[in-house]
Amino acid sequence: MAATLLPAQSELGLSGLIYLGDEPVILLIAAASLGNTLGSVVNWGLGRGAAKFSEATWFPVSGDKLEKATTWYHRYGRWSLLLSWAPIIGDPLTLAAGVLKEPFWSFLVLVAIAKTGRYLIVALITLSAI
Repeated sequence: MAATLLPAQSELGLSGLIYLGDEPVILLIAAASLGNTLGSVVNWGLGRGAAKFSEATWFPVSGDKLEKATTWYHRYGRWSLLLSWAPIIGDPLTLAAGVLKEPFWSFLVLVAIAKTGRYLIVALITLSAI
């Protein structure tokens, strides 16, 4: 859920599970990365299928946020997806990638790299605090 446009804090969950120590850290990082990447795929799909509804009141991203993300995406291209891990701009970027018809496989690779990098950093910070 954390990678979709719904609010959730996966970093806290990952840190808590690492702290408990019941599962291998690498497995927890893999699960968090996979789940967050799949959430971004949902956003990409929303962008692909619902771009024509972007002005509707129920659309999950405001017109301003989508416009900013689209401008950013046009300026930096697919490489901007490496920022998909970032709060506030990451989710709209993945939606903009769908709206702008970024090919699925390049989308998937770049987002997976970004999401995995974020969880590696969260795990390292958590492990250093234990």
